[in-house]
Amino acid sequence: MRASERMDLLEKIGSELQRRYTFSDIDGFFGALNIQTSDFEYGNSKRVYAKDVLKYASESDVIKVANELDLLGVSSARTAAVQPPKNWQDTKDFRLFISHISKDKLIATRLKDALAKYDIAGFVAHEDIHPTLPWQDEIERALQTMDGLIAVHTVGFSTSIWTQQEIGYALGRGTMVISFKMGEDPTGFIGKHQALPRRNRTAEQIAEEIDKLLAGDPRTADRLKEAKDSAWTF
Repeated sequence: MRASERMDLLEKIGSELQRRYTFSDIDGFFGALNIQTSDFEYGNSKRVYAKDVLKYASESDVIKVANELDLLGVSSARTAAVQPPKNWQDTKDFRLFISHISKDKLIATRLKDALAKYDIAGFVAHEDIHPTLPWQDEIERALQTMDGLIAVHTVGFSTSIWTQQEIGYALGRGTMVISFKMGEDPTGFIGKHQALPRRNRTAEQIAEEIDKLLAGDPRTADRLKEAKDSAWTF
């Protein structure tokens, strides 16, 4: 779920709970769904109170609440109910899909490790798909639940059917795509945008620049800030 979609959904939930229930009823409602409210004070607005309770709740909990209140249409519920891949299910970090070709999986993994410092959880298909899980299903889950995508343009990237499909999916969702040039220029729809060059920089230096790019783009800034704020609550 994109940050803007989450914020819109929280506003709908808050407004609906305010319309239906008292403060005490809202606590009971959340309690029935195993959502903790003891750390929050009522204040002057039931809408604001409900939004505060759900501010750092997991995506699945937010969707569960919305479904209980019949706030998701049939098509929206089907999309929203998609579970993220296994390595994203227990994290509130920013979800970054790392698109790469199989021969360069070590480069993608190195970048993923460097990004972890910035509360960015990378998804590297050749590392993060567990042997017992169908690999294509996990890739589709990652694409459906990612917050952003970085394309690692090593030689051969543009001729891979899989990487081109991944980029096309991201563009179709309106997801931010960062092109990381490592021997090959971006092609197609993303070719018109300036790529992030490798030069002689380390993975740590590239990760730092990716963090800045995500923080500076309106499509990803709020979601990244949410991930960093959440990290400070533990």
